[in-house]
Amino acid sequence: MKRITEGGNTALLGIVIFLLPGCATTEPIKEATGKAAPVITQSFASNMMRPGDQWRVYLKATDDDGNMKMVVAVVEQPGIGTYPVSLTRIPRNQQRELSGYLYLNTMGVQGLENLSLKITVQIQDRTGQISSPVTHFLSVHSDYRRGNPPEGVFQDQDIGPFLIELTGGRHGGN
Repeated sequence: MKRITEGGNTALLGIVIFLLPGCATTEPIKEATGKAAPVITQSFASNMMRPGDQWRVYLKATDDDGNMKMVVAVVEQPGIGTYPVSLTRIPRNQQRELSGYLYLNTMGVQGLENLSLKITVQIQDRTGQISSPVTHFLSVHSDYRRGNPPEGVFQDQDIGPFLIELTGGRHGGN
């Protein structure tokens, strides 16, 4: 495990891989850090898309205390490394039950053909408790089409952006 610190907040980020052909799993993920920690119960992200598309990571999470504060995300790109930690605040009306998607815009970023990314996501509450991580992988190619989440599992609600400025170019290609 590696410890990531950003703005005084510490997040433990482990590597958990859940892949099915064409998409990531929507199997429930068990809590690992304590009774009051937020729990990501399901997640989905298409593992392929075209350059210029918007990559959406769908999350479903709960927090018995109703104090989920932010989504903590770390993006890694082969040949580039790890981007700065992205912190996205969770809307007040979803701090007990969260369902929706976060997105990464790729519109206008040059050189994304054959790009590969890995994103690890956790949820932190106001007391500093951290959920178990979920990890998704993405491959970008002009022949790919973005997959959709399973119907009826997640709300089609925008939670907010991943605050990451991608670096295109051949460095991240396969």
